[in-house]
Amino acid sequence: MSAEATNPATPGPVTPGVQRRRGRARLDLRRLGRAALLGPAARDRLPDAIGHVVEAHRAHYPDADLEPLRRAYVLAESSHRGQTRKSGEPYITHPLAVTLILAQLGAEITTLTASLLHDTVEDTDVTLDQVRAEFGEDVCYLVDGVTKLEKVDYGAAAEPETFRKMLVATGNDVRVMSIKLADRLHNMRTLGVMRPEKQARIAKVTRDVLIPLAERLGVQALKTELEDLVFAILHPQEYAEVQALIAANAESEGDPLGDIAGEVRGVLREAGIAAEVLIRPRHFVSVHRVHRKRGELRASDYGRLLVLVNEDADCYGVLGELHTCFTPVVSEFKDFIAVPKFNLYQSLHTAVARPDGEVAEVLIRTHQMHQVAEAGVVALRNPYAPPSEDPSDSADDERVDPTRPGWLSRLLDWQQAAPDPDTFWSTLREDLAQDREIAVFRPDGGTLGLPAGASCVDAAYAQYGEDAHACIGARVNGRLATLSTVLSDGDTVQLLMGQDAASGPSSEWLDHARTPGARIAIRRWLTTHPTPAPAPAPSAQRPPQQAPMATPRPEGPDTGSRSAAASAVVDREGASVRLAGCCTPVPPDAITAFAVRGGAVTVHRAGCPAVARMKEVGRAEVGVRWGDTAECRVTLTAESFGRAHLLADLTEAIALEGVAIISATVEPPTQQRVRHTYTLQLPDAAHLPGLMRAMRAVPGVYDVSRAQHPAAAAH
Repeated sequence: MSAEATNPATPGPVTPGVQRRRGRARLDLRRLGRAALLGPAARDRLPDAIGHVVEAHRAHYPDADLEPLRRAYVLAESSHRGQTRKSGEPYITHPLAVTLILAQLGAEITTLTASLLHDTVEDTDVTLDQVRAEFGEDVCYLVDGVTKLEKVDYGAAAEPETFRKMLVATGNDVRVMSIKLADRLHNMRTLGVMRPEKQARIAKVTRDVLIPLAERLGVQALKTELEDLVFAILHPQEYAEVQALIAANAESEGDPLGDIAGEVRGVLREAGIAAEVLIRPRHFVSVHRVHRKRGELRASDYGRLLVLVNEDADCYGVLGELHTCFTPVVSEFKDFIAVPKFNLYQSLHTAVARPDGEVAEVLIRTHQMHQVAEAGVVALRNPYAPPSEDPSDSADDERVDPTRPGWLSRLLDWQQAAPDPDTFWSTLREDLAQDREIAVFRPDGGTLGLPAGASCVDAAYAQYGEDAHACIGARVNGRLATLSTVLSDGDTVQLLMGQDAASGPSSEWLDHARTPGARIAIRRWLTTHPTPAPAPAPSAQRPPQQAPMATPRPEGPDTGSRSAAASAVVDREGASVRLAGCCTPVPPDAITAFAVRGGAVTVHRAGCPAVARMKEVGRAEVGVRWGDTAECRVTLTAESFGRAHLLADLTEAIALEGVAIISATVEPPTQQRVRHTYTLQLPDAAHLPGLMRAMRAVPGVYDVSRAQHPAAAAH
């Protein structure tokens, strides 16, 4: 979409088919250049320069009205006249090449018209009002959607904001992204004479943004070629190695994949199934992936068999014949017909082995499935056209509107919350880098598409948006599960929502959120609802103070030392005394004590797990007893069912007992249950039983116990 695109120079796959296509492409470009130099054709006659576009379009639409295409070419050629690409070719060759790509994929006339005009508003004096007046609102919308924002106005934010604008436009009409993808493919094909650093920058954006978008829109024909072109630029050494592997395989003797294809044709012929069996060579990146996964490649690894049939039922018939006459590789079977991928892709995948050990991967699909697999949303024709009145035109009667596929809806939702272009740009790349490989089912029959590794937190925000703040738990396959539970493909998830509208997520949710939409929503809530610093509850008692370190005082030769807090007396004169934080002993707990480093003595409850570990490592016990009753500090854990105002009610119950709250933590709800942990300052240990009874009396609380913290390994 820029006059900076240049002459073809970047090497691509060198398979014979690719060589033929590239040869035809070069001939097409030369023909386009010559035709453009001759100027526009006479009125009402199709210009020679768009003859190849017309031919490709009529293969899909034999009776199409080509007048809009003619007028679009006349306007594009006249407005771009005098402009050249860096290769020296007339600039009009670029929109013509982009339009040819889309015509070959089966795009309808509105898309092709907008494609011819896609650079006019950006690079010429043509205005959007002029496009609207000449070609209508739809064409104007598409042209505006792919028009870049000016760097003069947006500076460094121009590129991310252009993509944001384009994605929003795609949310209303996916044809916007179809044009952008074809535009990027032609620019990548002709990137060779640009500076290496600019090639690398464009290739990285293509890798991080455009290729994942092509995958999500199902346009595999564009995606695979873009992958190979990016691979050649960013990884030239690996590209050369794969190129050598493919060349060596082409020169090797024998063709096991061809032999298996012949056997498959025979099997299907005998079974009476009309089918076309083709060999599809893997593209460079696919060969590279298989090589890294399997190591040394077999001859059959360089391609796959494609079986095309007429009806859905024939797909399963082919599968049955193959699994009967060959040995199936069970782990390779996938049914994307019964459960299509999120990008509309449908096929049966399997692999079969011959007695000699040769294995062939096989794709089985109908001709219509194949068109959608190659062209994705482009193959859906015009989903925005009114239904056809011709009852025989089933394509329009069964219109599929891909305007807002689930992944795009989620992307559009979170992009609105991105606070700045940098956050949007980095989050977009992160989101698109995730492979959405799992389908999670809702009890109502709906499906959520999520990335592998997604948790119930992600499912909550994917289903409810920011209303997921009130989620308190989930059922996965009918069983209670925490929100941190990682989901698997095929799981059924029922999300449990709380009734308290003021409730919200904790910062721990971020540890379990994989999707950008969930993370942005959680961060925004945490930013607008900062956690207040813990404060003492209202109390008639004096304000809580920091617990003083236990200081010894002489008690005579037999009594040793005693603390100023909780009055623990140890049989070691001059030693400082510490109450262990792992078990927070208070009178009248049974206690024991150990000498630790620095001459101090640590006091533990007798049942503390740390006591056994101290004895195992040979720590000597020190005699200890409770002295005078004094105010003490204790940590309590309250287990409760989640409900509104629970925290306020517990805090009030503690305050009414005359106890000060030093700190409080509330863990995220799990299985509709909540755990509160309080560190409390009691006026004396005698208050503890009554306090625990008062806390248990709070509605929803079913247990209150002394907290057991992880003990330090060594003191």
